Amino acid sequence: MKNKKIVILGTGGTIAGTSAQVGDNLGYTAAQIRICELVSALPALANSRFELFSEQVAQVDSKDMDFGIWRALAQRVAHWVAQPDVQGMVITHGTDTLEESAFFLQAVLDPAKPVVLTCAMRPATALAPDGPQNMLDAVAVASHTGARGVVAVCAGVVHSAFDVQKVHTYRLDAFSSGDAGPLGHVEEGRLRLLRNWPSAPVGQAQEAIKKIAFGADARPWPRVDIVMNYVGADGRAVRALVADGVQGLVVAGTGNGSLHHALEAALLEAQAAGVRVVRATRCLNGRVLPKPGDVLADSQGLSPVKARVALMLALMANDD
Repeated sequence: MKNKKIVILGTGGTIAGTSAQVGDNLGYTAAQIRICELVSALPALANSRFELFSEQVAQVDSKDMDFGIWRALAQRVAHWVAQPDVQGMVITHGTDTLEESAFFLQAVLDPAKPVVLTCAMRPATALAPDGPQNMLDAVAVASHTGARGVVAVCAGVVHSAFDVQKVHTYRLDAFSSGDAGPLGHVEEGRLRLLRNWPSAPVGQAQEAIKKIAFGADARPWPRVDIVMNYVGADGRAVRALVADGVQGLVVAGTGNGSLHHALEAALLEAQAAGVRVVRATRCLNGRVLPKPGDVLADSQGLSPVKARVALMLALMANDD
């Protein structure tokens, strides 16, 4: 008798997508197949030493992911990881915003059990869909003794929630961990671990989750937007966002977070007016290395989209 379980949460995405024409990998509609059907279509999962339990949390194309789904997802993950008979979790997710959801869940929950996000670059109706193998690999990681934290599994590669980024529009191996490197690889159903499991410091994020997921009232999330440095960048977009009530700004700078002088001037004005400003880099590899005298805070190695999530949580935690 199987006395421990793996819980699989569905949120939609390409992995649950279908096309009217078999083999069409572009003209498909995401989020059409329910998670229970995806699980039942994989007889190999029946050989798992764990009982499998599936639950549909959402059914969306991940380009349309929103804060309401994040709240519901955080609630369900928190519920299941607290159950003593749960070994780990798998979440099926679209590729477009997977890196943001992974970082959000790691930051607010820092789970002591594995929470594995997986996905597909081809719909379920493709001639050679990649979703089934990705699901099998994700269950293998969630089943691994000693696994913990939020990770992403795609094309046999395991990425930490802190480092994973989508870097390709079409190929099956669409994700990278940048110069941090992958957490590990899944090889024929077995995990080969290369470095430590992700762990988030307890602090503001954990305070934020109490408000967004478990509070009596559903508070609006802080307004944080992203702007980018490029040739000819000026401050008009920043000033328009400030006038529209933005509470935080992340700037994707060039190189080591460098900024056009006109854009930098507008960001300094925004910061002086009470808007929180964080400086990241648009480069895939490397991080912003702060210099003495820097006035704008750096993103602590986070990509622009993850720095945005971190800033929202920080603003929420400090909101009285």
